[in-house]
Amino acid sequence: MVARIRIFLDTSPILAGIWSDRGGGRVLLGLGEAGAVALLTSRLALQELEGALRAKAPEAVGTLALILDRAQFTIVGPPSQDQLALARNLVAHPGDADILASALKAQVEFFVTMDQKHFLANERVMSGVTFKLGTPGECLSWLRRRLRAG
Repeated sequence: MVARIRIFLDTSPILAGIWSDRGGGRVLLGLGEAGAVALLTSRLALQELEGALRAKAPEAVGTLALILDRAQFTIVGPPSQDQLALARNLVAHPGDADILASALKAQVEFFVTMDQKHFLANERVMSGVTFKLGTPGECLSWLRRRLRAG
């Protein structure tokens, strides 16, 4: 069996995929559901997601488990102390550092987020990790290039 590309989703692209019936977040959830990619996230990202849903659309909380199951998400276990230390050196926000540490543990190929302040516009993060970081649309463009290349 060919190994699937491992993509870590931060809270924001999952939420975007739930809210909108089109867009990069929704497409990534569909790719996970189709088994075309392996989607991963952390327990903390899920806690943030549940909190956002409870605040904005409490009726949608019940469908969260179904969406995660259908998209075949893997929930990453706790990161090591070394992974936490590295992530906390790269990201000042403690929660975001913990989510980044989970992506480090998961050995993903792409980290998808919409968080400009703590991730995408943070040069320390962009140069301090071995995987790609970007928005859902950037991840999809990267996936297309990977598939064309072979």
